[in-house]
Amino acid sequence: MSVNPLFTPLTLQNGTTLKNRFVKPAMSEEMGDKRFRPTKDLVNLYRQWAQGGTGLLITGNVMVDSRARGEMGNVVVEDDRDLDRLRAWAAAGTENQTQLWMQLNHPGKQSPKTMSVEPVAPSAIPLEGDNAFAFNPPRALTVLEIQDIVTRFARAAGVAKRAGFTGVEIHAAHGYLLNQFLSPHDNQRHDEYGGSLENRMRILVEIYSAVRQTVGAAFPVGFKINSSDFRPDGLTESDSLQVIQRMAELGVDLIEISGGNYENPRMQSTGNGAFFIDYAAKVKRIVNVPVCVTGGFRSMTGMVEAVDRNQTNLIGLARPLALIPDLPNQIQQGQFDHLQLEHLTTGVKLLDKKLGSLIGLSYYQAALHRIATGRPVKRTKNAWYPLGYAFKTQGLAMFMPDRA
Repeated sequence: MSVNPLFTPLTLQNGTTLKNRFVKPAMSEEMGDKRFRPTKDLVNLYRQWAQGGTGLLITGNVMVDSRARGEMGNVVVEDDRDLDRLRAWAAAGTENQTQLWMQLNHPGKQSPKTMSVEPVAPSAIPLEGDNAFAFNPPRALTVLEIQDIVTRFARAAGVAKRAGFTGVEIHAAHGYLLNQFLSPHDNQRHDEYGGSLENRMRILVEIYSAVRQTVGAAFPVGFKINSSDFRPDGLTESDSLQVIQRMAELGVDLIEISGGNYENPRMQSTGNGAFFIDYAAKVKRIVNVPVCVTGGFRSMTGMVEAVDRNQTNLIGLARPLALIPDLPNQIQQGQFDHLQLEHLTTGVKLLDKKLGSLIGLSYYQAALHRIATGRPVKRTKNAWYPLGYAFKTQGLAMFMPDRA
């Protein structure tokens, strides 16, 4: 009888072993309190995922600066002040031999105007597109401020390790600050942090090096990158591959692939199939670092084929794990074949078109809160349910852009 490759352990280059090939990538849980600390709900949510069988859990983006946050409910780690709460989170998320990595992030100019009067970015270039109304124009960072951000990433990684997290992931995708530095559109600096690709990736290299020096060689450090920004003057696929090659040379332990940003949110796509699998295959041809593809996996057959064909090493499941927190256990027990996602509607086509992204995000955030409070997920096609949940929990702030 053949062994399901999804349950074959994977050992990283530093010796860390993931018990299976399932990854819960970062999602927007929005369960930090008003002082940016982990809550009991957040702890309970990660305990449910750990007991559900996922091998690697990556937290929703944890900010490294309380002055620069991407969403309501972000957790912020700047020092040891919340170590006890972080330890509770880490203990819950590492039950059942689960790996729990803290994703570290800085939003740059993708910090909504409700949080940042004057956000910072590589260059003073405002956001464009349908979501631009929600963000104030940024100012360019000074070199000293860039160096401070590098220090903040390293400091937060050290806190994560002391708290009991088993790894960290550096977020350089989805249009946040590090992605902005990589993008020629967003980064029009004329110093050592702008211009050539080598300069544009300098802050990422410095952050990785500082984090590695802080946590040591045996502690896993991954990073998340866009396959492309999907705009002609943004980060291209060729540039992305070169960044990955450089990070692999430096010793990164895991590469997670995604794509898009608030101007072109491919990471929220609802299309069929694994969104970035072809790009992942290109990555695997140039580096030996394990790769995780997040987005688009809906069937066990598709997941098995992707791993069997060496198109990816790890399967990132976001929406599926928001609806079925014990999905890996169900697959192992032969209780799952494929997932059909609901098409939510208000019953008014024009309203569906206008609020489509908000409806979807609110639906999955409502699901996460039900899991965290020990209730079964409410599956429905009625879009008024998630809209009501969003208004109850966020008020008019529900109309601000958010991520899946």
